[in-house]
This record gives sequence, structure tokens and C-alpha cells, in this order.
Amino acid sequence: MLITSEEEMLRLGEKFANEILPPLTIELIGDVGAGKTTFVRGLAKGLGVKDELSSPSFTISRSYSGEKADLVHYDFYRLQDPGIMMEDLAEAISDPAVITVIEWGQSTQGILPENRKIITIKYIDENSREVEIK
Repeated sequence: MLITSEEEMLRLGEKFANEILPPLTIELIGDVGAGKTTFVRGLAKGLGVKDELSSPSFTISRSYSGEKADLVHYDFYRLQDPGIMMEDLAEAISDPAVITVIEWGQSTQGILPENRKIITIKYIDENSREVEIK
């Protein structure tokens, strides 16, 4: 689907939140600036998270409590080897009350469940993104 604004990406994340139940793992694929964190902000809103969501690029992970489900958001962009974070990730994935979102998860492929949702966001131009949900 074609997304043509930040507001549309937020609404897509929010709508997606209304169609899912925990436990669920979501792998986000896309280049820097594609809109992955914007999608997660919408997802968080749809899950009833009241805290302001920010990218975990420097902290690697952030956890949020939501009215519908809790959200754990990982960003492995800065890690070549997730090492000790793999245990933390495995714990989040196995929690029945959590929606787990992973950005830059190439190094975690051995631990991600087969039944995860994979969302690919492709940068088209400054205002447009192509989003595919599998």
C-alpha cells in the first residue's frame, strides 16, 4: 500500500494495533528514515500507550505499558551482535501480554518466531512510502 504522509503512517500503525492481539512479534524492515518509528508510534497509540514513544536507537530497547497490550520496541541498528540482548528479546517474545517490535533485526533471525508479522517500508520519495505487511 502507498502511504503519502506521516499522518497516514501513524494511522496505519494505529489501525494495525486494532487488528492484533498479544503475544505477537513484529519485524520492521526499512532504511533509515523510512518511517519505522512513525509506524510504531501509531501502533503504540492504538495499543493505548500513554507515554510518548521515542526511537530506541541509542538505548536498544524501550518498554511501554498500554491499555490493550504492553509494547517492547527494539532497535538493533548499532549492534553487530545482539549478544546479551538476545536473552532480553527472548523473554519479551515469550511474554503472553506483549507486542514485541524489532527494527534492524537481521542478527536476531535465529530467535524470531516463524509466525511473526513482517512489515517492509520502502522509501519512495520525501512524502511517499510503500508498505507491505506479511
